[in-house]
Amino acid sequence: MNQFLRRLVVLQPGEAPALLASFATLFCMFASYTMLRPVRDTMGISSGLDKVPLLFWGTFFVMLGLQPVYGWLTSRFPRTVFLPWVYGFFTANLLAFYLWFLLVQDHTLIARIYFVWVSVFNLFVVATFWSLMADVFTREQAGRMFGFIAAGASSGGLVGPAVAQYLAMPLGTINLLPISAGLLALSLVFMRRVILWQRAQGVAAGVRAEDTDRALGGSMFAAFQQVVRSPYLLGIALFVFLVTWVSTFLYLEQLAYVARIFATRDQSTRFFARVDFWVQAVSLVAQLFVFARLFKWVGFRVMLVSVPILMTAGYALFALVPVFAVLVGVLAVRRVGEYAITRPCRDSLFTVVTREEKYKAKSLIDTFVYRGGDATSASVYKALTTSLGAGPSAIGWYGALISALWVVLALALGRAQERGRAAAATAQRG
Repeated sequence: MNQFLRRLVVLQPGEAPALLASFATLFCMFASYTMLRPVRDTMGISSGLDKVPLLFWGTFFVMLGLQPVYGWLTSRFPRTVFLPWVYGFFTANLLAFYLWFLLVQDHTLIARIYFVWVSVFNLFVVATFWSLMADVFTREQAGRMFGFIAAGASSGGLVGPAVAQYLAMPLGTINLLPISAGLLALSLVFMRRVILWQRAQGVAAGVRAEDTDRALGGSMFAAFQQVVRSPYLLGIALFVFLVTWVSTFLYLEQLAYVARIFATRDQSTRFFARVDFWVQAVSLVAQLFVFARLFKWVGFRVMLVSVPILMTAGYALFALVPVFAVLVGVLAVRRVGEYAITRPCRDSLFTVVTREEKYKAKSLIDTFVYRGGDATSASVYKALTTSLGAGPSAIGWYGALISALWVVLALALGRAQERGRAAAATAQRG
């Protein structure tokens, strides 16, 4: 096994167990989520396309309410306590939704609540995972290993949509929920192995176990203060904000097309699952065989800016040729780029901040800021398409402009991260 891994990743002695456990955690988590995502997208259509921007705002305010709770958990409890609580909470929610769908015939209200819940769920579980990764691994290890670990998302993303695609029609969309809950619970088992590995590494280096896994302390609102006071964290927050604007315009255009093309809920679920499957398949190849090599050949800054450049070109293409096939293709490129390149690079940005910022500020940015971008961009999209009558071509040019701003910010963040890494290295030598 080690020999096979060394063909894909440059490993140092003792790193393989943490690498595989991290991969398995993300695999189970993402299989769980991507099984739910086609269901969420279908529920978004069935609840009314005109209501989707309101659902994004609902998600934003739920995030605002949950962020202090998460800050309190991380301040008062060690990871071995608050991470199981986060994952256990969402697992129980899935089972509760399943029972609710079975007991109530009119699914309109449930569909809207479920859409908001899944949008909260996916960001919280992914954000807590990558906070752990940024804490467990150094920046140098992130460059070697994050691409492979991120492949766990694409591998799980192949399983989740495949199950949804083939079981949505015979079993029914709702019956996918308990399967998803079981996978989410399993991901927690592997996450604990990662934590135990880090604790063992610390003990071997002379660090006490309680110091490795201590509560972070500080205020439950510390994340807001950390982001506001740090130009670097503010830059990352703006980067994530632009990611959501670029993504949401494409997502809402796709929902509008799908609502016109497919007649039933199960057909829509199967379409979304099929797209998810191929996106994850391509992402998996890129993560396993491309990310680490590109990181070595072109460097972090070029990789961070590559997807924004691709999206600028992709939006321009859609503006010139505003048809469904081009839209699906550009959206697929965006998602592959997000999973294979942007997400690992974005999480590497946090390897040069403090441990408290890795859990608190990072969670705030990955959840609250992310959904704030969703909500504002969805409202702007609705205003453009309904009040101003903007068509697909106009949306394409608007997206190209936002993507161009994203390019400029990515370049600035790449330089800032490299300066932070150099300063940390100097401090260590001193």
